[in-house]
Amino acid sequence: MSGRQKRPNPAQEAFQAGAGLVKQNPVLGPLLEGTRPHFDDSYAMAKEDWAWVTSDGHIYANSHRRALPGEWAYVLAHCLLHLALGHIREDRDQDPLWNAACDCVTARYLADLHISAPSGELSGPVPSNAREEEELYYWLKEHRDSFYFEFSTMSGGRGDMVWRGEARHWRRGAVDWQKLFAESLRDALRAAVDYAGGVRTEPGEHKKMGPIQRAQEWFLASYPLLGGVASGFGLVDDQLAVRRMDISIAAISVHMREIYVNPAAGLTEQEWRFVLAHEYLHAALCHEQRLGKRDAELWNVACDYVINQWLRDMEVGQMPEGVLFDPELNGLSAESVYDLLASNLRRYKRMARHDILFGPPDWQGSKDFVDLDAWCRSAIQRGLDYHQAHGRGFLPEGLAEEIRALSQPPIPWDVKLARWFDERFEPLEKLRTYARLSRRQSSTPEIPRPSWRYEEAARAGRTFGVLLDTSGSMDRSLLAAALGSIASYSAARDVNRVRVVFCDAAPYDQGYMEAADIAGSVKVRGRGGTVLQPGVELLEHAPDFPKEAPLLIITDCECDRLNLYGRDHAFLVPGGKSLPFPANGPVFHMDL
Repeated sequence: MSGRQKRPNPAQEAFQAGAGLVKQNPVLGPLLEGTRPHFDDSYAMAKEDWAWVTSDGHIYANSHRRALPGEWAYVLAHCLLHLALGHIREDRDQDPLWNAACDCVTARYLADLHISAPSGELSGPVPSNAREEEELYYWLKEHRDSFYFEFSTMSGGRGDMVWRGEARHWRRGAVDWQKLFAESLRDALRAAVDYAGGVRTEPGEHKKMGPIQRAQEWFLASYPLLGGVASGFGLVDDQLAVRRMDISIAAISVHMREIYVNPAAGLTEQEWRFVLAHEYLHAALCHEQRLGKRDAELWNVACDYVINQWLRDMEVGQMPEGVLFDPELNGLSAESVYDLLASNLRRYKRMARHDILFGPPDWQGSKDFVDLDAWCRSAIQRGLDYHQAHGRGFLPEGLAEEIRALSQPPIPWDVKLARWFDERFEPLEKLRTYARLSRRQSSTPEIPRPSWRYEEAARAGRTFGVLLDTSGSMDRSLLAAALGSIASYSAARDVNRVRVVFCDAAPYDQGYMEAADIAGSVKVRGRGGTVLQPGVELLEHAPDFPKEAPLLIITDCECDRLNLYGRDHAFLVPGGKSLPFPANGPVFHMDL
C-alpha cells in the first residue's frame, strides 16, 4: 500500500534546530529538558507573536512564524529565563509593567549568556542602568519610560507569561525551576574549572551531575562529619549492575570501598543525602566488623533502625518512605536493638534490605596493607572533632558516644566482669580489736596495740549465685575461663563462699563452695540439654540463699526465656552470641 509521503515543515525544522542549540547550552539545556515546547497552530496567536510561557512549564511558539534556528534559540532562552528567575507569579499575572520589567532583566541576562543572535525586531540596546525586577517594576509605575517596553516583544508587546499553578512531576512532585537553574549554573561552573585546570580535555566531556552525585558532593564540601568517610568510597550507579545485585536503593561494600546506588529508585537529592549518610555510617561505625557470630540479616536490621533514628534527629536530608524506623528504639545501641529483635527472628529478618554487603571471612587479610576499619574509625573521629569544634549542627549523644568508643580499644570481657563485682561487693571495712594483739609490735610488748579484723556479720552476707549451663553445646575452654575468672574475682573481693548450681536437663545443686575451689575442684555434671529455669527456682526458694544476693548466669544462649523474679543478675555468654530474649541485666561476652 503506497501513500503520499509527508513533506517536511521547514518552519518546524528551524524551531527544532533552535531547541537543539539551547540543549547544547550547559546552563539552559537542563531547564529545556523539564519543559514542554509546542510548535503547532492549535493555539490562537496574533501574527506578530513569537511565544509565551506558562508557570507549569509549557512553551507555546507561533507556528506561522518563519525564523532562523538562532532566532528560535533566543526566543526559547527568553522563555526559559522567565521560569529560571521566578518571573511567573500569581500575584503579578497579566501585569504589563511586571512583564516589561522581567523582559528587560531577561534581555540583560541573554546578552551575557551569548545565546545566539536575536533578530532585528528582538534586538535592541540593553539598558545600562537595568535594575532588578522588583526595583524596576516600581520605577516603571512612576515613570512609564517607553524605552523599557521595547523588550516586551515575545508576544507583540503583550505579556508573554501566564500563571497556571506550579509545575508537578509525576514522581518528584513540585518542580522548582529556580533550583534547577542554580544546579545548572553550578555544573557549568564546575565544568569550566575542570577544563581550565586540565582535568578534562574537552568541555563536552563533563557529565551532568544528577541528584545522587550532588548528594555525594554535598558531604565532601559541606558536611565534615562524614566527608572524610565519603572521600574513601567510590559511587557505583550502573543500573544494570545494581539490578544484578538485587539492590533496590543502595548498599555498601567496605572491603570493595564502593557504595552501590540504584538510580531507578527515583529519590530526590535530599532523600539521596539521607541514603548516602546511612551507608557512610555503616562503614564509619564498623558494623561489619562488629557482626561477630550474630545473624547477618538481623544485625543489618538492628543497625538500620539505629542509624535512621540518628539521621532523622540530625536532619540530614529527608527520610525516604518505607525505611526501618521505630521511635520506641530511640537511645538504644545496635547491640541492644539486636537483642530485642532476636525474640522475633523470623519477622524481622523479612524486613532486611541487605544494604551491608559482608565480605569474605578473611577479607581483612588482603594485600591492600590498609586497615580499612582503622581508617574508617579515624575518618569519623576527625569529622566529629571538626563538627563539634565549628558548631556544624546537632548530633545525637548516642552517635557521639559510639564514635568516641570506636576510637578507644575495646574493654575485655573479664575487666567488665570485674567492674560488675566491684559494684556489688564493696571493700570490707577493717575494724581494730584488742582481743588479739598485733604481732608486728613484739619489740615493745609492754605497749598494747590492736590488730585488724573484718566484721564476721559483713562477711557472712557476701555471697552470690552461679547458674552454670553445662549442656553439651557449651565449650569446655569457655567454662574454664569463666570459672577461673569468677574464682579470682571472688577471692580478691573477700567473697569466700559461692552458691553453685549446674543446669542441663535438670539442676544439680553443688551448695556453697569456697571461691578458691570453684576453678579447680568443681566436677561438672550433666552435659545434656539446656533447661535453666529449674535452677533459678532452686535458688529462689532456697532458705539459705539471701534474697539480695546477685546471680551470675553462664550460658551459650541456647536456652528459653528466664523468669528471675527481679533478682539482680548478669549473663556471661560466648562472644558473638546473643540471648534469645531481652536481658534486663548486663551481658558479658567472653572472647578467648
